[in-house]
Amino acid sequence: MTVTLPVVVLVSGRGSNLQAIIDHCRRGDLPVDIRAVISSRLGTEGLERASRAGLTGVVVDPGAFSTRAGFEQALMQRIDSYGPELVVLAGFMLILGSDFVRHYSGRLINIHPSLLPQFRGLHTHERALKAGVRYHGASVHFVTADVDGGPVIVQAPVAVRPDDSPQTLAARVLEEEHRILPEAIRWFAQGRLSMADGVALLDGRPCENPVPENTQSRNPAAGRSPEDTTP
Repeated sequence: MTVTLPVVVLVSGRGSNLQAIIDHCRRGDLPVDIRAVISSRLGTEGLERASRAGLTGVVVDPGAFSTRAGFEQALMQRIDSYGPELVVLAGFMLILGSDFVRHYSGRLINIHPSLLPQFRGLHTHERALKAGVRYHGASVHFVTADVDGGPVIVQAPVAVRPDDSPQTLAARVLEEEHRILPEAIRWFAQGRLSMADGVALLDGRPCENPVPENTQSRNPAAGRSPEDTTP
């Protein structure tokens, strides 16, 4: 009998990465049991995708709580009620506090649309084009209290084209997100992926993510900005 990994997925919007996970599960190449999909917003497409797949979908709305701590406590209680061994942030657009992150340390992963540590935070595609980088891409990483700063598990570079707009670049990056997030989840489900002493380990060795040299046509520091501390 195949052992499946219990997973809870957190979303805030379209849920296209959630759909990629669902599709891999349907194909039988991702041994996970999605116990619930939790959204931070009502009426999201992510919840609709969950419903169409026959999954439990719930909302934990931060606006219903007077404090961030109260929201995160309620979110933890709801997540824990499903008994997950892995929590996946698949487009969850909220910063999570240190208590929350510590509670799920080593079993909380996130997909981010850049080649971390470049372009932490929001508006990554616009910032990549403005910076003039040759390569952009996507990263899956373990979540720590350092926003978008946890150890990287896997990355996928995407060449930036001279005629790219933020929209065209985002579309190609999203294709890679849909590939590498299920891959990282699969490694975790297979017992191959872990985090120890702040390092992501695959088969007991530090994860290696060789990406092309990301030379920039402008200021070498252009890949970082004050927004790097924004979710």
